[in-house]
Amino acid sequence: AHKTKTTAAHKTKTTAARKTSTTAAHKTKTTAAHKTKTTAAHKTKTTTARKTKTTAARKVVSKTKPTATAKAVAQKGAPKPRPKAVRKTNPPKPSAAPVTRPLLAAGAIDPRALGMQSVSLLVLDQADGKVLMARNPDDQTSIASITKLMTAMVTLDAQLPMQETITIDVADVDRLKGTHSRLVVGSRLPRRDILRLTLMSSENRAAASLARTYPGGRAVFINAMNAKAKALGMQHSHFADPAGLNPRNLSTASDLALMVRAASDYLLIREFTTSTGQTVSLLGGRRQEVFKNTNRLVQSQSPEWHIELSKTGYTSEAGRCLVMKARVAERTLILVLLDGAGKLTPIGDANRVRRWLESRRPTRSLAAH
Repeated sequence: AHKTKTTAAHKTKTTAARKTSTTAAHKTKTTAAHKTKTTAAHKTKTTTARKTKTTAARKVVSKTKPTATAKAVAQKGAPKPRPKAVRKTNPPKPSAAPVTRPLLAAGAIDPRALGMQSVSLLVLDQADGKVLMARNPDDQTSIASITKLMTAMVTLDAQLPMQETITIDVADVDRLKGTHSRLVVGSRLPRRDILRLTLMSSENRAAASLARTYPGGRAVFINAMNAKAKALGMQHSHFADPAGLNPRNLSTASDLALMVRAASDYLLIREFTTSTGQTVSLLGGRRQEVFKNTNRLVQSQSPEWHIELSKTGYTSEAGRCLVMKARVAERTLILVLLDGAGKLTPIGDANRVRRWLESRRPTRSLAAH
């Protein structure tokens, strides 16, 4: 009886445990399967819905997109849409004196027709500012001693005493090109004579001494040169020294025409650049030197030329240069001739311009007298 009871109880417990395990396992499997099916169904529905929406959106765009014909019809009578504004970064600062390109005169001529040799040139009629002849007028090039016109203007603008004595110093000696000068170190001259030699004879030591004795010294003087250039509207010019020996003294024929026009307003510049020569007493009178104008047209005092302002220049980088303001065939001209190959190239080109203008001048009839 005891064994029977024990066996029955054991069987009952085993059966119950088996049922419980089976039920729990079944529930777990059912729940996992249910979750998997639900997740899969949800993903399927979501994907299907997205695809449906995308397809519908594409169809709408396709339907509303106009054809080429429709575009043409729509735009034919409609005003053109305004272009989108482009944002500019770092806009250029406006110039203090904007430069307008001179107009071409009605009787202008191609420089090749006259056999002009200067690489860059510009001939203007000062009365109306129109161009009579031009070649590479906006090409930037070294300008050599044409620089000295700016040196003279800056000196005169400072209103320094013209009778003040300046002593040529070792600091004025050209160490860049090694050019010769008859103004020996220790020579003492009034500022007026120093300025005359700077312009008339293109004396490099004279120009250097003007910058050195300027209030603030050479560096301040060069800054004043560039400030003056900017004020004149010389947008493509730069000055690095007062004599023009530095090849970084750069300008264009167009800019130099502005400089010549401005320089001609100074009485002393007109006087000194057209002086034929000057005898100068050096070293306390122990030495006399005759300095002449570097422009042969001024030296010759030819009746064919009426020169109001003149300046020559030469370095290996700049070539032979000449700028003038002159009266030719009853017209006041500004001539800028740059980068000539030969020593007489600028003189030859200037004479070609003069002969051309004189040949075009109408002949006066006897009945007019």
